[in-house]
Amino acid sequence: MILECIPEYKKAEEWAGLSEKYGLSFEYNEFFNPAVLEDENLIDEIVGIYNGLGRDGKNDTLHGAFLDITVSSSDPMIRNASDYRVSQSLEIASRLNARGVVFHTNYLTDFKSSVYRQNWVDSNIKYWGRKCHEYGGLNIFLENMFDNTPELLAKVAAGLSETENFGVCLDLAHAFLSRTALKEWIEALSGHVMHIHINDNDGLEDLHLSVGAGKMDWNILKEKALFDRDPSVLIEVSGREKLETSYEFLKENKFLNLE
Repeated sequence: MILECIPEYKKAEEWAGLSEKYGLSFEYNEFFNPAVLEDENLIDEIVGIYNGLGRDGKNDTLHGAFLDITVSSSDPMIRNASDYRVSQSLEIASRLNARGVVFHTNYLTDFKSSVYRQNWVDSNIKYWGRKCHEYGGLNIFLENMFDNTPELLAKVAAGLSETENFGVCLDLAHAFLSRTALKEWIEALSGHVMHIHINDNDGLEDLHLSVGAGKMDWNILKEKALFDRDPSVLIEVSGREKLETSYEFLKENKFLNLE
């Protein structure tokens, strides 16, 4: 199993050491920030720092742009702007020799319109199918954001089931905040999950606490259906302390069979 952490480019050497110590790959998080994406010199600097570490980054991933990204918008200007940021994310991932990029569903969960919902599904199937074809060397993972149920994400995943480099990123903390039980998320997305994000919260807010520091029941990681496609797992917390606390909790409780 590929286990990942979030590095910090300003402390790149330290994170390279942690990567080696715990056998972790990276999920680069700098590049979803619009301020970074607007600064080509900063992009070059960060990419150069990471590539200069001399790591084997073949199992690394990158979190792509997601703030205000709406690839299914009926407004062509918004679609084009969203596509620009998505393509930018994929190009940066290629420069880092990463294996995949995470994007968000980003639909309006409280828009109670069957027309909107069906358009969202159809548009996302078409869009991500095209992107998977254009960037055949990269996996594209679509992550549940604050979706109340897995219904629409499951429909997109089913519509792209023949596209080998498309998969679901199941964020268990986001799912925990939804109106749907975690087991129902797993059942609905079984066979499509290629990447998992884990962190903890209080059931009310997306706090990104250390794993085990909130109210989630981590026995959910023993659900075999969650690992049908041998997904990679990101410990999605910031900073060394939270990472090591999460790792030790997972190891002590044998949730991911860490050595």
